[in-house]
Amino acid sequence: MPPLLMAGIVSFTAVVSGCSNNTSGSGDKPTSSASATAKAVVDKNGKFDPPITVTYLRPWAPDVKFKSGEDQNNNVHTKWAHDKLGIDLKNLWISPSTNNAFETKLRLSLATNEKMPDIISYRGEFNLARELIDSGKFVDAGELFDKYASKTWKDAMNEDPSVWYPYMQDGKRIGIPILDYAYNGDPVMWIREDWMQKLNLSAPKTLDDLEKLMDAFTNQDPDGNGKKDTYGLAIGFKNWVNTWMSDAGWIFGAFGTMPNQWNKTKDGTLEYGTVTEGSKKALAKMQSWMKSGYLPAEAGLYDETKASEDFTAGKAGIVVGPHWMPAWPLEDVKKNNKNAQYKAYPIPAGPNQVSGRHGTPNSNGVVLINKDMKHPEAFFTYQNYLFDQYANPQVGGEFENGMAEGYDWVMVDGKPMNDTEHTGGYSPEKYTLTFDGARIPSQLMKALAKLSTGEVPSTPFEKKLKSSTPQAMIDAASIVMAQKDIVIPQMFTGAPTATMQTTNDILAKLEKDTLAQIIYGKLPIDAFDKFVENWKSSGGDKTTAEVNEWYKSVSNGGK
Repeated sequence: MPPLLMAGIVSFTAVVSGCSNNTSGSGDKPTSSASATAKAVVDKNGKFDPPITVTYLRPWAPDVKFKSGEDQNNNVHTKWAHDKLGIDLKNLWISPSTNNAFETKLRLSLATNEKMPDIISYRGEFNLARELIDSGKFVDAGELFDKYASKTWKDAMNEDPSVWYPYMQDGKRIGIPILDYAYNGDPVMWIREDWMQKLNLSAPKTLDDLEKLMDAFTNQDPDGNGKKDTYGLAIGFKNWVNTWMSDAGWIFGAFGTMPNQWNKTKDGTLEYGTVTEGSKKALAKMQSWMKSGYLPAEAGLYDETKASEDFTAGKAGIVVGPHWMPAWPLEDVKKNNKNAQYKAYPIPAGPNQVSGRHGTPNSNGVVLINKDMKHPEAFFTYQNYLFDQYANPQVGGEFENGMAEGYDWVMVDGKPMNDTEHTGGYSPEKYTLTFDGARIPSQLMKALAKLSTGEVPSTPFEKKLKSSTPQAMIDAASIVMAQKDIVIPQMFTGAPTATMQTTNDILAKLEKDTLAQIIYGKLPIDAFDKFVENWKSSGGDKTTAEVNEWYKSVSNGGK
């Protein structure tokens, strides 16, 4: 998965609107096994008195940094939760997110029927999330969400109700999706501006324009070193052709499809994008580009990061990836050549003026609530507060400058500063149960698009974004939003179907091998038709039927 680089830039924020919808547990009891327990006592400030202990598990990533004397159970955030809400947050046990340590320990706990915590917050391996749901140890969290979530949180969730789909079982919403910023990983086209200017060329609006640009970058010595050592487009398809960086999915988008994912057709059903006629046309285009030297000969060996290194090293003139790439890895462009210039441009259109790009999921994890949790309303009190107060803070509000003074912000000469140089890189939002505090999907890119017009930032969220975001990222974000209607979203987000479980590895290998051989010209483009035939007969048709059965069940029965 890509690093969520914007998390460190914008994970500081939220709105003061006050808890509502029984957020402090003052309303009806939840309809779960917890309903038979005594209701917690809440004081006039919405604080539990006496305090309630909430046990939890979550993976702890290596980028979570604590001050001396603080740790996962005792830090500025756990102190805040106790003092403000009367909630004591305690890890049932602690395990790092690296080397599958957390997953291994949690699976062992499941297998040996060890006690589960009140809350599990998880982002990572999807199969583990499904194993937890299938264990039967967790309550219908959707029912609790409807009862206890605040309006701010519900409104944020309703921006994309399909975020519930991965965590549904028998029509019930077992897991609560952890929301992320929309469009955060959607790609734009990054081009060496100085190369274009030197060769007196313009940014491409169509694939035909792009071919002319790539030809020039490959054959007209754009770096001026007298050597034929540059090429047009940096891509890597070691993993997939539709990837989070150094992406080639948009080439397929120019022909109306998106590979490696399930797309919605005009008749409302789902189809696997790789086996469509549009993919055949895109592969023919990529084959011709490879033959012309516009693509790296090593593309089949490059992963997403390795491919981008050709762009930062000055070998390639174009790379496609998210708006945040100036923060990483494009900062290396200037390190390698102080005179280099790059700029973001829109995704070009195909032969019929069609453009397409992959989308960004609006969630990045899940919260599961134990059936035996005595006071599940305590979790909603906690998370409601963060959505109402932190996700989009009000001027003069508790979180106007950040989550905790002396951590993610400090006062310098009467002004709040949140840069790493002054704060030391401490990020208390990373201590929260949901990893980033609270995020409203539409908020980030809307704010960046507003800033790109030159409008003066008016909210604390916008002011911090403006002070901490390079202009190149702000401009790229405006392009993302201008092209938001070309997104081709991944429509299947459920657990692997029965046929997937037995055929996925075979079909994935068939797909990767065939696409690579076609792109490299080792197979003719007509070999694609035989590939589709084999894919369908080897489980693809059965998988398609199962995927559509799932989609029908969640889109009709999900909330």
